[in-house]
Amino acid sequence: MKRLTFILLTIAIACCASAQNEYLDITKGNRNYNDSAYTEAEIAYRKAINKNNQSYTAHYNLGNTLVRQEKYDEAIKEYYSAINLTKDKDALKQATEKELKAQNYHNIGNCYFAKQQYNEAIEAYKEALRNNPTDNDTRYNLVKAKEMLKQQQQEQNQEQQEHHQQQEQQEQQEQQEQEAQAGEMTKEQAEQLLEAFEQDEKETQNKVMQKQMQKQNDKRVRIEKDW
Repeated sequence: MKRLTFILLTIAIACCASAQNEYLDITKGNRNYNDSAYTEAEIAYRKAINKNNQSYTAHYNLGNTLVRQEKYDEAIKEYYSAINLTKDKDALKQATEKELKAQNYHNIGNCYFAKQQYNEAIEAYKEALRNNPTDNDTRYNLVKAKEMLKQQQQEQNQEQQEHHQQQEQQEQQEQQEQEAQAGEMTKEQAEQLLEAFEQDEKETQNKVMQKQMQKQNDKRVRIEKDW
């Protein structure tokens, strides 16, 4: 992916004492940034912002430093703060207002890209191109973000389909288990019915035997009477 590096804006040290303090912090931050000491650079830029919250350069450079530390959400906030300060006279010494906005939106797009939030990245790159239509790096990143969004959506659809299939398999398994349990209950019921039938059969046989014995007794009585 092109242009995932970030440009630091440099400014001259002003004459007044209050400005000197702010610019000295920015200069120190720049030096730390170039030495890859990003934590120290962040501290320096935050000091500069505390002294002058309207400093475009301090906000922009802080955003770059936060990106290097993968603090993307914080970086996005700083870039939006910088966008609101693109009319800063020191910033305008470096580029036009539209070019400054394009740089920030490009970097915002990169942050969202790193977070795999491709919809947001696409919108940021589009905004960057509205301010600087000739930026080929942004155009390339926009195309790449669209490709990644399409791939992400395909993967999500596949995951949804697999999840749906798993649910169907689970439901089928549960249904089979329920049918199996129902079958076992039917078998138990059949055994109970068989036992009841056998009991009825025994009782019926007993009644028949009792009747036969009664008849025999009746015959004996009659015979005895005859005698």
